Amino acid sequence: MPSPTEITPSQLARLIGLPDAPVLVDVSIDEDFNADPRIIPSAIRHPFHAMEQLAPRLAGSRVVVICQQGKKLSQGAAAVLRSRGVSAETLEGGNFAWRDAGEPLIPVSALPPRNLLGQTVWVTRHRPKIDRIACPWLIRRFIDRNAQFLFVAPANVLDVAEKFNAAPFDIEDVAFSHRGDMCTFDTMLETFALTVPALQRLAPIVRGADTDRHDLAPEAAGLLAASLGLSRMFRDDLAQLDAGMVLYDAFYRWARDASGESHDWPSALARTEKP
Repeated sequence: MPSPTEITPSQLARLIGLPDAPVLVDVSIDEDFNADPRIIPSAIRHPFHAMEQLAPRLAGSRVVVICQQGKKLSQGAAAVLRSRGVSAETLEGGNFAWRDAGEPLIPVSALPPRNLLGQTVWVTRHRPKIDRIACPWLIRRFIDRNAQFLFVAPANVLDVAEKFNAAPFDIEDVAFSHRGDMCTFDTMLETFALTVPALQRLAPIVRGADTDRHDLAPEAAGLLAASLGLSRMFRDDLAQLDAGMVLYDAFYRWARDASGESHDWPSALARTEKP
């Protein structure tokens, strides 16, 4: 049974991907990390001996601190944060327990570089519809909660990527794009090894809406309709992204918790009770 300041891998797995998910801070030493250079989805790395520097940025956030085995490094680092008024827990059993539970781990080699503020930077075509909202949602919920997105004219995407050290996505001939029948959302799931069941359930909906193949999932037509509506509600792409985050949060929770639920009114019971 975990202590009051610990969280189990199964409990943490239920939180990752939600809008109010805790901030995950991996304090593993380089030697341990390099032995298995993968990271829990959305986690950031930070030296265990420099938590005082990180504490002001975490004020008001719920934090889970992670090390290799969930012992001295994460316990000590979390205690330092708590002494600075930050709500901090540790992951019971650390990265080893997460791995042994079969939970997803992201290869750090797949992650783009971070800017001076510690953000990954991404660039794509302006006026997004489906993939270019679904992918930023995926990135912010499972890769980098503070990721920066640049929406520019299609002809300038690659030049902006070069000048601003950004990862281009959802354009031709780049790593994060369509592959065969798969859309960019599928590519990111594969590249980042995100085998989360709810994401796998969401993927054909995004693919069907993005590639006009509504036979892949009955929900694809609804996602397309909502996405096209959002694109006409907002002139500002970042404002559209903010609104789209809520849309994909809802689809994710449906895929995770409610895909087997139906709704009928008046109910079948009410109909059978009519005289």
